[in-house]
Amino acid sequence: MNLTAIKQALLDSYQKHGGINHLDGVNLPAQDSVQQLASDYMHLMFPGFFEDTALSKKEVPALVDRLLAALHRRLSEEIEKSLRFASDADPAGHARALAAEALGQLPALREVIQTDVTAAYRGDPAARSVEEIILAYPCVLAISVQRFAHVLYRLGVPLLPRMLTEFGHERTGTDIHPGATIGTHFFIDHGTGTVIGETASIGDHVKLYQGVTLGAKSFETDPAGNPVKGIKRHPDIGDHVTIYAHATILGGDTRIGANSIIGSNVWIMSSVPPDSAAYFKSDQLVIRPRHAKPGPGSLAGDANFSWDI
Repeated sequence: MNLTAIKQALLDSYQKHGGINHLDGVNLPAQDSVQQLASDYMHLMFPGFFEDTALSKKEVPALVDRLLAALHRRLSEEIEKSLRFASDADPAGHARALAAEALGQLPALREVIQTDVTAAYRGDPAARSVEEIILAYPCVLAISVQRFAHVLYRLGVPLLPRMLTEFGHERTGTDIHPGATIGTHFFIDHGTGTVIGETASIGDHVKLYQGVTLGAKSFETDPAGNPVKGIKRHPDIGDHVTIYAHATILGGDTRIGANSIIGSNVWIMSSVPPDSAAYFKSDQLVIRPRHAKPGPGSLAGDANFSWDI
């Protein structure tokens, strides 16, 4: 084996095909550092849950001091790298300001995240305690990290928000873009395979099951055939909506009205009125008032099924 020849071929590939960090120039955010940032953030949101040793109440202020200092330092560093990549005129100064603004939103963010935990506990009869939800339910990590990433996304930080949500995606199989806007009391049961696009909006008290996709119909392209960025592509979900497993809802002009239920495996590309139930009967999509009694062969195949969730 000629390692020298392999090395030279790799060096030539770097030059020809790219795909390497910005050597001798802008250094991009480090994946390990971003993952540690996400971990410190979760410890700060739920102190005592992820520590190796027991935590007493009197030790909490010192823990918060340590985590906040570490989070501020790491967040400032990674935002600065992201801003340098975007050719910001004052990356260091802007990074410090953006980090401070993001951290200032943590108390309000934590209040919203607690509603997600409550929604998971109330929404799953298998849950035995709130502690079980925080420690063992993947939606807590995926949603909590996305909410922090969304703050950074709204502040205009490049790169870093997507890296944070990809940490949650890798850990849980739940892919939520940092641009998605999500209301309170949000619960994704099981979580695996759920995809929520950048311009999706989700109201309060929404429950999704595994494999749900809130995606785009297609991409508008410019004259050169490249996707047009920054346009509304993903659906809006109203308050108190339940979407069952593997439903696919597409389009920026698609809205699921409040208090509706979307059945498993449906494919929806147009709006559904409020207080509706949508499901497949044979190969036809049926949309009817939610509280109307389902007919034979509908999603409610068993006498104990209730649409009133």
